[in-house]
Amino acid sequence: MDEAAGDDDMKERRLLITGASGFTGRHAVAYFHAAGAEVTAVVRSSAAAGIFPAGVKQQVCDLSDRRAVKTMIDEVQPDEVLHLAGKNSVPESWRDPLLYMEMNVMSTLYLLEGLRTRPARRILVAGSRLKFKPGNAEGPPHPYSLSKTLEELVSLAWCTLFQQPVLLAEPCNLIGPGPSTGFCSLLAQHMVRSEAAESTSEIPPPFKLSSRYALRDFLDVRDAVKAYDWILRSGEPGKIYKIDSGIQRELGAVAEQLLAHARVPVGMDWGPENTGTEQAAAPAAAAVPSSGSETLAIQEGLSSSSGDDAVSLGWSPQIELSRSLADIVDYHRASREGGAS
Repeated sequence: MDEAAGDDDMKERRLLITGASGFTGRHAVAYFHAAGAEVTAVVRSSAAAGIFPAGVKQQVCDLSDRRAVKTMIDEVQPDEVLHLAGKNSVPESWRDPLLYMEMNVMSTLYLLEGLRTRPARRILVAGSRLKFKPGNAEGPPHPYSLSKTLEELVSLAWCTLFQQPVLLAEPCNLIGPGPSTGFCSLLAQHMVRSEAAESTSEIPPPFKLSSRYALRDFLDVRDAVKAYDWILRSGEPGKIYKIDSGIQRELGAVAEQLLAHARVPVGMDWGPENTGTEQAAAPAAAAVPSSGSETLAIQEGLSSSSGDDAVSLGWSPQIELSRSLADIVDYHRASREGGAS
């Protein structure tokens, strides 16, 4: 874990982090704790105990329970909240859209309400670039997009209506070591399973890309966490800060960089040839396993063209893609060797 840009002020910060047991949450907890902040990690189950550094406080809370959220805020009395919790599977949002409204919209409102009597408390809400533009004749592309769009709208509304210091961040595709379900991690897991196969029958089916030419911006999660720190410190309430590397990469090229770390030949289905229309692909993707192979399913979405970026606050990405990919492979090899599935 990279060191925080910590200073004496960090030691005075009482920070509440929701979604702490998730991919980004674990990195955020470790980063702010290492910098000296008093960190409270919010999880849904006590089963998450043991995944955080010693000294990190832990709160078990169902964020969809309004009273539980209010009680937690009253007990912890945070100076700042980094809201990373939520549901983020496009396929699952089709199966259970109400769950996505509860977890992405109502949970955020409960946090905002819990903080409303503490007007100086800043909250940074992590949004999504798979939102849609309200008023678009085509409407939202999926329930997940609707939930994240509503989350953003209510966050901005609470900032305006009640003068709460609410900030929003829109990260691109975050990668790095840890329990991610993103494209790079799924391919790394596929590589590790291929390496571990002791017989032909155990070799996994080919990893399938729906398009090797679609463009994506990948950013290391550790850089994103530093951006969240900058925004919490210096961001202007009511602003949406875009966080990305600034480099669009073809999925196939990124896959090839990952495959260069493989110790054995890895089965790949590279998808259709370029049709000349891939350059207009959506700015984010969801990777989901399919029956018989691992598939990268491109999820279309509309990204707002307005908003600020974290660069304006003095932040810039520091971790090269090559390091991120190597760390992802190392993490999944170590997890498998340690008995993790």
